[in-house]
Amino acid sequence: MEQLFHWFDLMGIGVFAIAGTLAAWRKQMDGFGVIVLATVTAIGGGTIRDVILDVPVIWLTDNSYFYAIFGATALTILLVRNRLTIPNNALQIADAIGLAFFVVMGAQKALAYGTSDFVAIMMGTMSGVCGGMIRDVLCREIPLVFRGELYAVTCIFGGLVYTQLLALQVAPLPAMLAGMLACLLLRLAAIRWHLTIPVFGRSGRISK
Repeated sequence: MEQLFHWFDLMGIGVFAIAGTLAAWRKQMDGFGVIVLATVTAIGGGTIRDVILDVPVIWLTDNSYFYAIFGATALTILLVRNRLTIPNNALQIADAIGLAFFVVMGAQKALAYGTSDFVAIMMGTMSGVCGGMIRDVLCREIPLVFRGELYAVTCIFGGLVYTQLLALQVAPLPAMLAGMLACLLLRLAAIRWHLTIPVFGRSGRISK
């Protein structure tokens, strides 16, 4: 099972690296900028999670995470340079897939270190959103988590599905897959139908 968790981690890393590379492509960054953006997107959230949990940071002792980042980045660059048509929402879709992996894997790691379900969901959400936040800040954009369609809510939902299925004695693998699918489907639905949680009306104004 540990080996499976590791592969899930690498898949999430690779997908987030693709999202970071696409963001760098949209901003027409140079090669160094592409690598930086892909890397912080892929490992930023997990690094912050591990620091908070006070456990060894995932990539300090395992170079396979960097291999996944560089491999995914190189593949994306090749596809883009070969004039492959990139859909407008490709970044959002790649980001959604990365979220699904990282939310559940972040929650799983937190639970493995003895946290409560509530803290595990928070750690899973942090794993999913923080890398993208750093990416968007470096791109001088408002992070996706603060604008547009449902984002952090989808992470919380996926983490909730995962932790509660475990509480109901569902086997770890089906619980993980269900949590990932729940997060992914809700995020894709939010992108497709522009689902939001409005608080302030568009007509609101601040009095001077």
